[in-house]
Amino acid sequence: MDGGTGVRPASAAARAVAERFREVNGDHPMTPADDAYVNRQFVELTALCAATGRDPERVRGLVLDRCLPLPSYLRSDGVEMVPADLFALADAAGGPDRLRAWFVGHWADPVDGEEEWAGYLGGQYVCLRSVSPTTIRRKSELMAAIDAALAAPAPDDPAWRAALHRSIDDLDALEPDFTAYDRLRFGGPVSRDTHITAPRARHPRTP
Repeated sequence: MDGGTGVRPASAAARAVAERFREVNGDHPMTPADDAYVNRQFVELTALCAATGRDPERVRGLVLDRCLPLPSYLRSDGVEMVPADLFALADAAGGPDRLRAWFVGHWADPVDGEEEWAGYLGGQYVCLRSVSPTTIRRKSELMAAIDAALAAPAPDDPAWRAALHRSIDDLDALEPDFTAYDRLRFGGPVSRDTHITAPRARHPRTP
C-alpha cells in the first residue's frame, strides 16, 4: 500500500502501458465529466480481468507486446478503462497470438487491414459501441455514404433525404456519445459531430 492511503502503487507494466497510451493519445486532462462518461461506458481493466479469470499483469504484457489494444481511456486517477468485450476478438481468433492475422484478414487489401490493426492497438476505436472488423468496416461504409450524399445534395428529393437519414441513423446506432476528452486527443470534431449531428442539423427530417 502507498503511505497508508489504501492505493496500491502502479506496477512497472501499468506505468509502461500508461506511458504508451500518452504517446499515442497525447497528455490531455480528464475532467469529472469525462470520468463520469467513461465510468458509464467502460470497465476497469482489473475488474474485467477478475471477472474473466485473467491476470492483469499478463494482459498488460500482451498490450506492451502489441497483441492486445491499449486501454480506451486512462481515468483521471490513472485507472485503465477498457471495453467490457475487450477479450472477445482475441477469443474469436483463437488467442491473442492469432489475433493480428485474424483481424487483418477481414480486409481484402492487407495494407488496409494493417492500418486498421494499428488503430485498434492504439485503443482509439472509442467511436464504436462494440469494436470488431465488421463494425469498423460498417462505420467506414456509412461515413462514405453520408459523404457522397452531402457532396451531391438534393434536399427537395424525398428519396435522397430518406437515404441520407437512413445512413445517419445506422451510424448513430454504432457510435457512442463521445466525451470532451475525445475531441482533445483527436484534435477536433469527432465523427459523431461531422457525420451525425451536423448533417442532421443541416438537413432535418421532413414531417
